[in-house]
Amino acid sequence: MVTDGWIGRAWQDSGGHWPALARWAPLPIRLIVGYGFLEHGLAKAARGLDAFPSILHAMGVPLPYLMGVLTIAVEIVGGFCVLIGALVPLASLPMATVLLTAMFTVHWQFGFSSIKLQAITPAGAQFGPPGFETDLLYLAGLASLVLGGSGPLSAGRFLTRALGRSPSDPAARAARDERPDIPSMGPN
Repeated sequence: MVTDGWIGRAWQDSGGHWPALARWAPLPIRLIVGYGFLEHGLAKAARGLDAFPSILHAMGVPLPYLMGVLTIAVEIVGGFCVLIGALVPLASLPMATVLLTAMFTVHWQFGFSSIKLQAITPAGAQFGPPGFETDLLYLAGLASLVLGGSGPLSAGRFLTRALGRSPSDPAARAARDERPDIPSMGPN
């Protein structure tokens, strides 16, 4: 465990707690997950609102137009919310539903790995169909943000301050990512 050695102790303050730097950990997760969803939704929308529903129709999905448009909306709106750190727990539920649906209806049959190098040609690398690895990574990112908070520079934190919530209010504390002290995981 990292906290057992001198490196782990160097990253802890004198009380054995992780320093202020650790509070920035959710930021790269939020930016990657939010941008990824937003990019996928915008790519589907750019092909036209009939293209993705026609794929769903070919797969036998009921109400393909409605499901296609809802998926695009979830990816764009949910991705934007996660990207800026606003309403993350609320946005994560439909986003997780989209991921689980894609995982079990499309990616599961291709196994775990999302990268399947088949050949290197003069045109470049040729890859096979992706497995469910990326779906799991996105789900883990969403779960981390819901459980641990959106971190600093989040719209939720700024909205909490603008609404004038008391620092002792649990909802305000969670939005600002000010969690109670976490006990040390290693020797001091």
